[in-house]
Amino acid sequence: MPLKSKLKTANIEALAPTAFYATAGTLLLVSLPFANYPPHIALTGIISLITAYCLFTKKTLTKWLITTLFFAATTLSLCTLAYVIFTNWLISATMIAYATLTWIFTARTLLKK
Repeated sequence: MPLKSKLKTANIEALAPTAFYATAGTLLLVSLPFANYPPHIALTGIISLITAYCLFTKKTLTKWLITTLFFAATTLSLCTLAYVIFTNWLISATMIAYATLTWIFTARTLLKK
C-alpha cells in the first residue's frame, strides 16, 4: 500500500503515536552534537525512529519496541531530570514533558493492540 493512500485512510488518533516517536527520535538525534555524542541518546533516538516506522506499517515487532523504549526513555528522562531539576528549568520542563508523553503514548498504543 503506497504512503499516500495510508495517510488518507489513517485518522489523527492513529498517527499521533507515530508522529510522537518520529519527532522524539529526530530531536534526540539532532541533539547529539550539543551533548558530545552520548551513545544512549543515539540509541534511544534510533529506537524511536524504528518504532515510528513499525507503528506506521503495523509490524508485529511494535509492542516489543514500545516496551523497550518505555523503559529507556523513562530512565533517560528521569535521570536527566534528577541531575538538572534546579539548575536548568528548560531542560527540566522538556524532560517532564518527554516522560509524560512517553507514558501516555505507551499506554494508549499497548492497550489498543
